[in-house]
Amino acid sequence: MQDLKKSLATIIDQYVSDIEEKEIYESLETPSNPTMGDYALPCFKFAKTFRKSPQLIAEEITTAIGKIDFIEKIENVGAYINFYVDKIMLATQIIEEVLTKKENYGLDNSKSKGNIVIDYSSPNIAKPFHVGHLRSTVIGNSLYKIFEALGYNCIGVNHLGDWGTQFGKLIVAYKKYSSKQEVEEKGIAELLRIYVLFHQEAEKDSKLDDLAREYFKKMEQSDEAALELWKWFKEISLKEFERVYDMLDVKFDSFNGEAFYNDKMRDIIQELDDKELTKISEGAKIIELENMPPCLITKKDGSTLYATRDITAAKYRYTTYKFDKCIYVTALQQNLHFAQFFKVIEKMGYSWAKNLIHVPFGMVSMETGALSTRAGNILFLEEILEEAIKKTKAIIEEKNPALPNKDEVAKQVGIGAVIFDDMYNNIIKDIQFSWDKVLNFDGETGPYVQYTHARACSVIRKSNVKIEEIKDIDLSLVCDETSISLIKQIGKFEETIKDAATKYEPSCIARYAVGVAQVFNKFYHDNPILVSDEKLKLSRLALVLATIYTIRNALYLLGIKAPEQM
Repeated sequence: MQDLKKSLATIIDQYVSDIEEKEIYESLETPSNPTMGDYALPCFKFAKTFRKSPQLIAEEITTAIGKIDFIEKIENVGAYINFYVDKIMLATQIIEEVLTKKENYGLDNSKSKGNIVIDYSSPNIAKPFHVGHLRSTVIGNSLYKIFEALGYNCIGVNHLGDWGTQFGKLIVAYKKYSSKQEVEEKGIAELLRIYVLFHQEAEKDSKLDDLAREYFKKMEQSDEAALELWKWFKEISLKEFERVYDMLDVKFDSFNGEAFYNDKMRDIIQELDDKELTKISEGAKIIELENMPPCLITKKDGSTLYATRDITAAKYRYTTYKFDKCIYVTALQQNLHFAQFFKVIEKMGYSWAKNLIHVPFGMVSMETGALSTRAGNILFLEEILEEAIKKTKAIIEEKNPALPNKDEVAKQVGIGAVIFDDMYNNIIKDIQFSWDKVLNFDGETGPYVQYTHARACSVIRKSNVKIEEIKDIDLSLVCDETSISLIKQIGKFEETIKDAATKYEPSCIARYAVGVAQVFNKFYHDNPILVSDEKLKLSRLALVLATIYTIRNALYLLGIKAPEQM
């Protein structure tokens, strides 16, 4: 569909002087009502240029264009020009492209368009992976796949929260409330227990916070004993994280966390001083910014902050990867932090500051209230995923007990349900986690899309036609309204991927996948596929096969598997 739109804009440009082809292309719309054409050109914005009414401009352009070989009909309605694409040409262009590219449909695997760094997930060491971490992880993973599908080389960075005062707190808590044996036996659950206990006790005794700050200062001064405990806590945490990442099938190219930049911050602070950007305020080193609070670079005791490490990390990433974009996928509440350190990098004189992008998302809460590690009000992500798999397995045992690979399908569908539930709405929206909602397999859900894919695969199996035999088809046989609706929806895939990348919005893909599933199920209902007419059967099987590739690739972009049987 995208090529036809470009061709149409080029032809219109020949008859419209004083308007750039790019503007015509961007003005072409896809009407929501198919009776209004496949494309529509509103002429309102041309009125000022031509000094005529939009209606008259539309009439004159319609008359001047005349006939276009791939357009079946051109219709002038008020200030709009509606273009109806030739159905056979439309079907041929889209279906042949899908069946030629197959599993690569919509995906540009060239990695030739430049580097994009994506910073996502980034859990804090020594704290369990909870439902609040899900959003950054799955959104970042999806954006990685979306930009990769557009031909970029993506670098996924897990900027681990492995430095800071919380480690001073944890060391104090470990020494006061735990032992080596207990931590080795219980792992991260024990670290969580003593971390929560520390905050409860610190409310009664403020000296605990002072002691924690002292231990963190020891870490920053390379105290061997303090660093040994820190490394141990980190190893325990990474084992936990890796298990959850394996369940989600999420991978990273770099695990360089905050601690990685400890030996690199001194040079950055010196650069900020040399460029006369810093000043001392109440003992702390700050950078004053326009229209926002100052950015703190060091505390009065000389220790660094998040901003110091993020500025250092950004420069390191640009030097290392020469990125075209560096995308940070974090909560909306961190907007000010990113605005501040992006501005500092701009003030440092780096032109690539404009390529630093914060993609904010809404918060996750539970029905019992806001998530809080300190208060112990959390829902572990691994438990959610395991429960989703368990509940899915129970549904399979009830509805399709003879299904092969039940355990693997239950994992794909259960985890897919959790991911899809998160991705379906705009990422900026807050989410209240609810078991009933996540594991409702009806309606606009991940399991619904996966089931549609499995249904289409079942049709191919039952046809006894090999995939390679679905060729040389007569697409004039699939020009009925339902078939054309499906073909058009399939043809929007590449445009949808570009839209998702432009908006940094995986929900574009999730909603598109639901749209394909809905239109396919109507096609499946309205058009018998395994008919005796061999030519008609092959033509309809071509649409089924194109649907399989499209849904599979859309789910892939969301980080979700597409089982062939359910």
